[in-house]
Amino acid sequence: MTEASSATLDRPESAVEVLTSTDAIPNLAVKDIAVARKYYEDTLGFECVDSEADELLVFRSGKTAFWVYRSEYAGTNQATAMSWPIGDCMEAFAEALAAKGVRFEHYDLPGTRREGDVHIAGDLKIAWFKDPDGNSLSIISG
Repeated sequence: MTEASSATLDRPESAVEVLTSTDAIPNLAVKDIAVARKYYEDTLGFECVDSEADELLVFRSGKTAFWVYRSEYAGTNQATAMSWPIGDCMEAFAEALAAKGVRFEHYDLPGTRREGDVHIAGDLKIAWFKDPDGNSLSIISG
């Protein structure tokens, strides 16, 4: 904990204020760090800004970061683990990722229709894809 955050924990509400004003760090479990590194760097274009042996990779994403760590439980989460809001260029963005080898998931969801790889629900557009360990990721506009 930083000096600034520890100095503000003089009352219970202070802890909540520190927590809600701090960027969260998404964590993705993977079986093979080398395979994950290749996917996140070469396929998705992220820069690895830190690592810890063969256990943890830290990738920069906008003003925050996400962690990819080795775990025996990799691939067990069946829900979306991380999303990127990309603005209104959804179709072009999905096509660009597909050209890099990203395979999109297709779901039959109530109240949605699909155009190519993009699911549409009103003004919301979303496309899901998985990393090599089955972590569900998505790009969103709307």
